[in-house]
Amino acid sequence: MTVLAPVAPATTPAERRRTTAEVWIVLGLSLGQSGVYALVNIIARLSAPTPLAEQTATLNASQSDRSLLDLVYQLLGIFFAVVPVVLALYLLSGRASATWAGTRRRIGLDWGLDGARPGRDVAWGFGLAAAIGIPGLAFYALGRLLGITVEVQASALNSAWWTVPVLILAALQNGLLEEIVAVAYMHERTRDLGWSRLWFVVWSSLLRGSYHLYQGIGPFFGNVVMGLVFSWFYTSRWGRHRVLPLVVAHTLLDVVAFVGYALLPQEWKDALGL
Repeated sequence: MTVLAPVAPATTPAERRRTTAEVWIVLGLSLGQSGVYALVNIIARLSAPTPLAEQTATLNASQSDRSLLDLVYQLLGIFFAVVPVVLALYLLSGRASATWAGTRRRIGLDWGLDGARPGRDVAWGFGLAAAIGIPGLAFYALGRLLGITVEVQASALNSAWWTVPVLILAALQNGLLEEIVAVAYMHERTRDLGWSRLWFVVWSSLLRGSYHLYQGIGPFFGNVVMGLVFSWFYTSRWGRHRVLPLVVAHTLLDVVAFVGYALLPQEWKDALGL
């Protein structure tokens, strides 16, 4: 068993200011930026003459009518969306007592390193996906019924040989970005700032809900609940500060949503109100 050297938290006012600034920079380049845009978007939706329930949010839209050019755009979008993940990991490993491998072990992103346990991570991931997936569908259906959720089109890519692989990559990108930044990175940095577990869980969950506001009020609350479950699990004796089960769960949920939507016949979508 590898023993990790403890990473000293930010203790001086200057260190805390620097850590706080770093957090805002990382969020400004990633999920925080998405949250601000989503807030403006929901204000625009609520103030529009068309009722919220009659509006549509499209995920994974085509960027070009030319298939290969569309593929290039999709891959570039996925690549640059993952850059903030690398930045967060780089910053976490930047302290004198931290290393790249040690940081990966600390947050449970250690597949490929000695002592990794992919089987258990995958099992927990499937369990979390099942626990979140069914209530998530219920939240969406209830939101549509109450008129507080827009119609979400999970995929609008043109049908091509690369459609399903790209949707799987997009799902993995979402899992890596949201779970590493909103949970693992935020936990490390809020702990550096002396926050309690409760405040971390609340902050992480509200952050997750914020960047889903563009889908309506229902998805905001649904994703806050997902955030509560995921951040609590991460800090629990079962989660053991391992982010990979969360990445697996999130990726599975998005693969089912993206690929399932893309492959579902149009008449089925109409019948289900999708």
